[in-house]
Amino acid sequence: MWTEDGPFHTYDGDVGTSAAFFDLDKTIIAKSSTLAFSKPFQAGGLISRKALLRSVYTQFVYVLGGADHDQMEKMRQMMSELVTGWDVSTVREIVADTLHNIVDPLVYDEAVQLIEQHHAEGRDVVIVSASGTEVVEPIGELLGADHVIATRMEVEEGRYTGTIAFYAYAEGKAEAMRELAADKGYDLARCYAYSDSMTDEPMLAAVGHPYAVNPDKELRRIAKERDWPILVFTKPVALRSSLPPAGPTLAAIAVGGVVALGGVLWAGARARRREGA
Repeated sequence: MWTEDGPFHTYDGDVGTSAAFFDLDKTIIAKSSTLAFSKPFQAGGLISRKALLRSVYTQFVYVLGGADHDQMEKMRQMMSELVTGWDVSTVREIVADTLHNIVDPLVYDEAVQLIEQHHAEGRDVVIVSASGTEVVEPIGELLGADHVIATRMEVEEGRYTGTIAFYAYAEGKAEAMRELAADKGYDLARCYAYSDSMTDEPMLAAVGHPYAVNPDKELRRIAKERDWPILVFTKPVALRSSLPPAGPTLAAIAVGGVVALGGVLWAGARARRREGA
């Protein structure tokens, strides 16, 4: 595997106290990891057409130009409003059924190789994503991740309250990484991190070995300024063809958390494009 400037190397000696942190969408997964959930949630009566269409503009901004802090905060508010009152058991059932019967996300072969390489060298692998735990945890399980950091929603009496308990975004990701490192004994100076987005600059800056993967314009600029290596992933392959079959506990771990907004917004954008065609 190569960076834009030469061969890629990971081994740095004492790996027993280190980990590799991976963003999910557009870093491991070649598309939105939550795209496949929009139709099942709508079919299950959780998402209205009005909610889909209302999110179109926000998603276009995110897709076309990348989202800045203010736009991400608006998306956070929309996400909270969208899931308020949803029954957790219904979400759990839909996600589990989708994982088993529908979802076959495409992962970058280069990312799978990197995960295997870090494991072979003795590092833990941690998936860090702003998507909800109900999406990130089962995908992390399939990828063989040791830990997952993801957005979490508060639940009362079996329903989402609309309050986000933890938003895995920007500095929130970095803070969660530092907490996990303190708990597990990782030396962040020996750790690796991979992401495609400028919003993950804090995540990348938190470790001694940051890598920009298929970076957006702003992250590419910063990577060049700071001499961060740039990786280009170009070989998406079917997740199920690249990894061992999921174990019987997969449905059990697909629980709780915030419904990932990315899939909802993408579906709305596609609906609008079809209507305007």
